[in-house]
Amino acid sequence: MAIKEERIELESRYAPQLLGKLDENLKLISDGLSINIYSRGNELMLVGSTSEVEKAATLIILLQQQIKQGQQPGVAEIDYLINLAKEDQLSKAATLTTEAVAITARGKKIFPRTIGQKYYVEAIREHTLTFGIGPAGTGKTYLAVSLAVAALQAKKVNRLILSRPAVEAGEKLGFLPGDLQEKVDPYLRPLYDALFDVMGVDLFQKYQERGIIEIAPLAYMRGRTLDDAFIILDEAQNTTPEQMKMFLTRMGMGSKMVVTGDVTQVDLPRGTKSGLGNVGEIFKNIEGISIVKLTTSDVVRHELVQRIIRAYEQYERLAE
Repeated sequence: MAIKEERIELESRYAPQLLGKLDENLKLISDGLSINIYSRGNELMLVGSTSEVEKAATLIILLQQQIKQGQQPGVAEIDYLINLAKEDQLSKAATLTTEAVAITARGKKIFPRTIGQKYYVEAIREHTLTFGIGPAGTGKTYLAVSLAVAALQAKKVNRLILSRPAVEAGEKLGFLPGDLQEKVDPYLRPLYDALFDVMGVDLFQKYQERGIIEIAPLAYMRGRTLDDAFIILDEAQNTTPEQMKMFLTRMGMGSKMVVTGDVTQVDLPRGTKSGLGNVGEIFKNIEGISIVKLTTSDVVRHELVQRIIRAYEQYERLAE
């Protein structure tokens, strides 16, 4: 096995973030690619097999570029890039930081963190209706909300409409305190959280009071035509086929619609079909519609979330 040594000079202002606390990021890369990395100031020395050193060098340069563009890669992102490097797919990640999706109220730039997320963002930008289907932690809702806020700020739409099916919203709601809005708010909380993070609480409240932003249960959509709006339906696996058809036909002129969900987490009563389950068959090759399927490799939460999802998938396959 040929041994290679390669020196990399980091830019001083980005080196601390790239190295990580106590060089933890370097350790992730060296362990993941089975090489040795020595750091001295802003200089790195990579030692190992030729192919692995070249992969590590490319990865480190890519990480520095991401940091320069305003991204803050953590353990999950670095693990993802290491896996891409192992599969000789690292070149595909070079475009992840070419353009921010949005900028939060705190000035943080939002980027797609995986190749799958990049395809998802591009699909939303290029299509009138996009389905984002995948497991928890793949950024389906957060990226859709970020793009919606960006579209509103760019005046491409006049309002945002976000909805979720309140699966339990039958007789159980009658036992909860407050009016109907207060009763359904717990089901809509994830949408509030995403909007708070992207645009800030004060601006969100201002827009909501003016009717520019509406967050409501799916039932509130019936009988309406939604023009000049960015419309998001979250947790769509908990719609029936009839509800899905009702929602999709609410789209009016000048609107864009995103439907997100995870077909492995259906909370409908046993025997009830999910309205998200057959969209791939219904809308196959329909112009203006894109169906993006994200996978466990697109999970950017804690690395343990990926393992949990894979463990459930394996268990369910064995149980079939």
